[in-house]
Amino acid sequence: MRVQDKRTIDDYYRALLERDPSYVGIFFAGIRTTNIFCIATCHARKPRPENVEFFTDLKDALAEGYRPCKICRPTESAPDIPGPVREAMALVKENPGRKISDGELRKRGIGPESVRRWFQRNYGITFQAYQRMCRINSAYGELQGGKGVTETAMESGYESLSGFAYAYKKLVGKSPGKSLGENIILISRLATPLGPMFVCATDEGVCLLEFTDRRMLETEFSDLQRLLKARIMVGENDHIRQAKGELEEYFRGTRTDFDVPLVSPGSEFQNRVWANLKKIPYGELRSYQEQAAMMGNPRAVRAVGTANGHNRISIIIPCHRVIGKDGSLTGYGGGLERKRWLIGHEQKNAPGKPGA
Repeated sequence: MRVQDKRTIDDYYRALLERDPSYVGIFFAGIRTTNIFCIATCHARKPRPENVEFFTDLKDALAEGYRPCKICRPTESAPDIPGPVREAMALVKENPGRKISDGELRKRGIGPESVRRWFQRNYGITFQAYQRMCRINSAYGELQGGKGVTETAMESGYESLSGFAYAYKKLVGKSPGKSLGENIILISRLATPLGPMFVCATDEGVCLLEFTDRRMLETEFSDLQRLLKARIMVGENDHIRQAKGELEEYFRGTRTDFDVPLVSPGSEFQNRVWANLKKIPYGELRSYQEQAAMMGNPRAVRAVGTANGHNRISIIIPCHRVIGKDGSLTGYGGGLERKRWLIGHEQKNAPGKPGA
């Protein structure tokens, strides 16, 4: 969205002038005089304050008609995790048994305020909540592996079993002793040329891949937890790491198919629709009518469109390859500008195309 608060605008303008890397991914600056948009660290000549407006999402800058800057390339070098935030996350990973305080962050030259702001912006939780999730996620793995509750609690940095049990049950939904065999959905964030995405996976495979600004994201999280009878926690597993590697290759134009296992809970009809989406070749398009015909029912256009809209695994299950009968771009949860980009990216890199 377009930023309206004057204090926030002043803060973002200062960060733009100073090329502050901690604001990469926090805002996109639209320059009215040149009709381009930039990220915080752009080295282009800085605009006057009255000639710049700020957006919190890349797609909003695109929707307002701004073109990507050729110097900072905001759509090609999407905001990854800023350096100070990456350092803070590494501290958590390296010290699973203790809480990282604001004072410790400051001693290392990391501003806790910018870390908190990034976590609220990108995960909707505080940095302290992120730490608790990581500790409980680690504890969950230890318990599943057969380690005792008391030993796990102590190694997770809890001074009492009651404190550990309370935090564990709050996040996992059950006490440590009753959670063995329970399903957990892990969630991680990745940067892409079109903006950051969330990827979720169970032990069986990837169950969600969505842009972080998708409007229905909270509903999708709730549906997944209900359908899979699981809780979402911050973390990674082999499926998430595989998905990240394959998506990196996809955006480089070197991968046309995905191999990562998928978990897509839904009705029988929805799963048939999603399976047929995967049959649309890379770089090609189908209309909703053609997709319905692939299903054996040319009249089921609306039902097929609805099922497409409930796809939670974007790009890998390529609902962006479906367009209107008249060739118009319609119905994409990630935004029509992203849909246009994905179609152009695939058509440019399809096998047999010049330069592919």
